[in-house]
Amino acid sequence: MKHLKILAYYFAQYLKARLAYQGDFFIALFTSFIATIASFGFLYVLFYRVSSLQGWSFEELLFIYGFALTCLGVFNVLSMNLYEFGERYIMEGRFDQILLRPLHSLFQVLFEAFRIESLQEVFTGLIVVGYAWYKLQLSVTLIDLILFPIMVTCGVVIYLSVFVILSSLSFWFEDRVGVSPPVFNMIPFGRYPITIYNSFLQFLLSWIIPFAFASFYPTTYFLGRNEFGLFFAIVPLVSFCFLILALIIWNCGVRGYQSTGS
Repeated sequence: MKHLKILAYYFAQYLKARLAYQGDFFIALFTSFIATIASFGFLYVLFYRVSSLQGWSFEELLFIYGFALTCLGVFNVLSMNLYEFGERYIMEGRFDQILLRPLHSLFQVLFEAFRIESLQEVFTGLIVVGYAWYKLQLSVTLIDLILFPIMVTCGVVIYLSVFVILSSLSFWFEDRVGVSPPVFNMIPFGRYPITIYNSFLQFLLSWIIPFAFASFYPTTYFLGRNEFGLFFAIVPLVSFCFLILALIIWNCGVRGYQSTGS
């Protein structure tokens, strides 16, 4: 509860500062929304001439895409500092300030800044999921209503864990850009059924960089794809394991951190 209260203070203060320049905020919001619409436009173009993609209908892909966008939107809101961690905190020495405060360092890095405009991705994703759910005439049960937010949380945790691990490398390898951008570019692969890829990509997206567990496998239960039942069942386990791995690597990096001396 203490950390949740501090998180609320962090968010409120950052929101005030962000909205001080309302024109800049609304331009960023509009740009983010246009990019989201364009990504759905690609799906429409893809299905313009075909009725299915290896047995997956347009509405099923909309469901997967909307779910992935929901998780990605929450991740984007929270991950702003992870992309700039190497330059902003290590090379510029701001991590020294983090270590002087009586809060976990990762908590502070994640919640010092937010990409608020990405909240539209969360709402847009939920709207698309609702539309696809209706078009597919899927049933809605109490279990579905419980499992859906759990799966979204697992997806967000997986995204955060992967990029916390990548950001932690900056403790040992000082680089302004880091290795996050090329991995971030792999996120769209997880928005499509894993079965359309070759065996190497399936293995990579499932067990090395588990974006399929953040976006595809969690949707299979709701879509009635029982052949993926085992993968759906272990989504929480995968998210927990990667979270623990991310915390271990982060804490090792913190212990080995050396100040800039300036």
